[in-house]
Amino acid sequence: MPSNKDDGGWKKFVWDSDKGELLGRTGGSWFKILLFYVIFYGCLAGIFIGTIQALLLTLSDYKPTWQDRVAPPGLSHTPRSEKAEVFFSLTDMETYLPYTRALRDFLNKYDDEKQRDQMKYEDCGEEPTEYKNRGDLESEVGIRKACRFSRTLLGPCSGIEDPDFGFKEGKPCLIVKLNRIVNFRPRPPTSNESIPEEAQPKVQPNVIPIYCTNKKEEDAGKIGEIKYYGIGGGFPLQYYPYYGKLLHPQYLQPLVALQFTNLTQNTELRIECKVYGENIDYSEKDRYQGRFDIKLQVSSL
Repeated sequence: MPSNKDDGGWKKFVWDSDKGELLGRTGGSWFKILLFYVIFYGCLAGIFIGTIQALLLTLSDYKPTWQDRVAPPGLSHTPRSEKAEVFFSLTDMETYLPYTRALRDFLNKYDDEKQRDQMKYEDCGEEPTEYKNRGDLESEVGIRKACRFSRTLLGPCSGIEDPDFGFKEGKPCLIVKLNRIVNFRPRPPTSNESIPEEAQPKVQPNVIPIYCTNKKEEDAGKIGEIKYYGIGGGFPLQYYPYYGKLLHPQYLQPLVALQFTNLTQNTELRIECKVYGENIDYSEKDRYQGRFDIKLQVSSL
């Protein structure tokens, strides 16, 4: 009857015992098509793996092939907020507590007791000297030692004698660093042509100088004296180059502490800091390329 024929149609398609076919194909047909796809996708996988291996041969384990995502070098500071501002009140400790906590956390790795291992650290002097050459990146030297940097070099901004980092007295500190770039050697300025006249006295051999001043003309005379603490008041060359996380895991960046000792109170002040060097550029699109600006306000209320 027709109904019986229709009822068995799908079952016969799945398995036809008369022809020995599974889903319309014989065992030999299934073997051939499976063999074809195994070879086909095996070749594709081989091409893909070969391409990746060829690419990996062009890469270094120690240095990025391209370093153009961020133009070197970035200049950053602690404490740092999303709006690049430090506002606090002398009469309310809660307003500056987050800033002092950020400074303590940042300087924690610069404690002297954490730099005593002679196999990992070495003394590089407290005066600026030339680059510390520890061999090529691809050499067999292995892990390189790091220069010690004692937080005591930061004077009253070290947090050792003054845990409030000057905020309690209205003399706040900022800790400034150049961002790490593998194998980058910052070059000091060779002339004063590109340096503001007031910053020229800070130029000295083997140091990348930093200088801060008012960003707005109306703030001139309101910033007061800025004191610079660190080695040579800038970034000494013996801490460069940086060899990367694999070869330089204990590396400590040199720091500069800025202390604003006589800010005009109850006034928002915008301050710009720049580093100067032959291979240091600035960009209007990136406010942290070779410089930064920050808003400071000390309230007496």
